[in-house]
Amino acid sequence: MKKKPWSGRFEKETDKMVEEFTASISFDKRLYKYDIEGSIAHCMMLKKCKIIKSGEADKIIKGLRDIKKEIDAGRFKFDIALEDIHMNIERRLIDKIGTVGGKLHTARSRNDQVALDIRLYLRDEVGEIVSLIRGLKKAIVKKAKGNIDVIMPGYTHLQMAQPVLFSHHLLAYYDMFDRDEDRFLDMLKRVNVMPLGSAAMAGTNYPIDRRYVAKLLGFADITTNSMDAVGDRDFSIEFLSASAILMMHLSRLSEELIIWSTSEFGFIEIDDSFCTGSSIMPQKKNPDVPELVRGKTGRVYGNLMSLLTTMKSLPLAYNKDMQEDKEPVFDTVDTVKASLSIYSKMIGTIKLNRDRLREAVFQGFMTATDMADYLVMKGVPFREAHEVVGRVVSFCIKSHKLLSDLTLHELQRFSKGFKKDIFNFIKVEKSVDRKNVIGGTSKKQVLKRLTEIEKTIKD
Repeated sequence: MKKKPWSGRFEKETDKMVEEFTASISFDKRLYKYDIEGSIAHCMMLKKCKIIKSGEADKIIKGLRDIKKEIDAGRFKFDIALEDIHMNIERRLIDKIGTVGGKLHTARSRNDQVALDIRLYLRDEVGEIVSLIRGLKKAIVKKAKGNIDVIMPGYTHLQMAQPVLFSHHLLAYYDMFDRDEDRFLDMLKRVNVMPLGSAAMAGTNYPIDRRYVAKLLGFADITTNSMDAVGDRDFSIEFLSASAILMMHLSRLSEELIIWSTSEFGFIEIDDSFCTGSSIMPQKKNPDVPELVRGKTGRVYGNLMSLLTTMKSLPLAYNKDMQEDKEPVFDTVDTVKASLSIYSKMIGTIKLNRDRLREAVFQGFMTATDMADYLVMKGVPFREAHEVVGRVVSFCIKSHKLLSDLTLHELQRFSKGFKKDIFNFIKVEKSVDRKNVIGGTSKKQVLKRLTEIEKTIKD
């Protein structure tokens, strides 16, 4: 069994089962490029501060770059006995360049080293996630522009409520994803803080230059308390929280696409390339992509709760429990990126069943509110107008009629405030166009919003 980096204090070798149980190399090896990047910057600082000799630093840096090439090419052999990515790289470095490689760990600990690696990793991944969110937002805008004249039923309580433009409905999700983008960008401010130099938990005895390392690695700031720096995973929790909210938005959109694509609704058709069939029922076309995204949302929620639970009662500073921070983060990164990528492609393939949508907007008495507003404009108090229209709707239900089927004589039985112009007033198209307020569903407002978006949308 290989000698552990901390074996000096121990008289017995680690039990094989303990070795396997405590090792993290199976999952934290994905941090290798960040571990090497951080180590190179640390080494350059040790050289600058004359803590190690210039020639030693150059040798270490070359060795680290060679190791990265080995891992990139798949030639590196990871060893579970070395526990984690940090010790696997360090041991390989010593094997390659000799004992001078052991000087790399001067003035740092694995505690601040792993905190650095995760921050570097998240900084890159959040950047990619933001880019994917922007791609989805563009796909939504394109679909909204292409269907600007389509009217659909708007719902509350999943009951038909008022007619809205399909584009207006879709742009509601644009706003959700826009907030998600802002959340990720804002959390980057707290990710982009450098912990290296905190060492195990108290700082270091060496005259290091932490700001120099931060500059080399592109960090905007450095941590101000060594105990907090190694014991902090707020930035990971915040990432998981932002991801959970994003997935919630994707899940809500998924639910609507699933419902809209049913035979009962028939509002849309998801392209064959994003659906699957049944192994027994030949007629089936299943919306598996939105269903899976809806399902994976629970997985991301679980990751958030997992890390919150891990951290909830840990004393300062570092505890081995915190090794459990990586898998929830890694899994969430993979899930969010995959979900955003496939949604950006799928949205563009969705086809609207315009005939069915046109048919649906005449159901459910969706211009009843307009009818009540009509009476209000004639001087009837709103509460009285609301009751009058409620009785009109009740009459229609019993008579199997739509609002547009009623005669003026029938309407005037409920209120003398109804005049001939009521029938034009309660047309679906008129109802939509009258919602000409900022944030409303009128075509004028939706086009204005699309113009605003196109001026500010980021590549």
